[in-house]
Amino acid sequence: MKHPLLILALLIFTCLSVQAQRKSDLLEEIAQLKMQLDSVNDQVFDARKNEKVAVAKAESFETQVTELQNANNTLMKNLNSFAEVSNKNSNMVTTAMASLEAKENQLKAIKDAIATNDSTTIVVLTNVKQTMGENAKIAVSGGAVVVSSDLSSLYGSDTGTTLTPEGEAWVEKIANILIANPSTSVTIEGLSMTGDLETPAKQSMTIAAALQNKFAIASERMTALGRDGNLKEGVQVNIHPDFNKFYLMVREQMKN
Repeated sequence: MKHPLLILALLIFTCLSVQAQRKSDLLEEIAQLKMQLDSVNDQVFDARKNEKVAVAKAESFETQVTELQNANNTLMKNLNSFAEVSNKNSNMVTTAMASLEAKENQLKAIKDAIATNDSTTIVVLTNVKQTMGENAKIAVSGGAVVVSSDLSSLYGSDTGTTLTPEGEAWVEKIANILIANPSTSVTIEGLSMTGDLETPAKQSMTIAAALQNKFAIASERMTALGRDGNLKEGVQVNIHPDFNKFYLMVREQMKN
């Protein structure tokens, strides 16, 4: 009877020992699993934290990219505006330079014409001195060579309108000067100091008629008039460049 009890006791003890052993193993396994879970939780926590940091950085980068894109767009607009302004300025400079060149050409043409007129006046003055002689009354005024004579030697009296032989010889010399200088014009002025302009006008027209009829001087080259001599009387023959032609040239140049 004792043996079965002993055996039963041994079995119970063995079962209890095995059960205790299993419980200990389970507790240890649970502890390990808990440690692993805690480790995983820590990793998850770190991962989420890193994720938030990464999202924040990504948002920051996205903001920076947007700002850079906006800045680039603004820069491109400014560059386009600058290019447009630069092109406009370049066009304005080109136009201004072309206008300036045109003005310089106009001034050059006018200066050349003035220089030509001055040269003509010098040539005429030399010719007048050689033709009229040393005793002739010669002056230069307003770009014209002025040859003067008294009324008595030309018409025999202050009121005469018919040329004397001496007057005809004087007019012939004037004609020779005009023939030698075909580009010139002549203004014949009868001067009065009495206020009577009719007689001086007739006297000047007498000279113009002689130049045209006897020496074939074109009427287009001549102007005859009477004017107040301001305490001076006589006849003045002004030989000068064609001022009308010069004026028309200048006016035409200023149109361009």
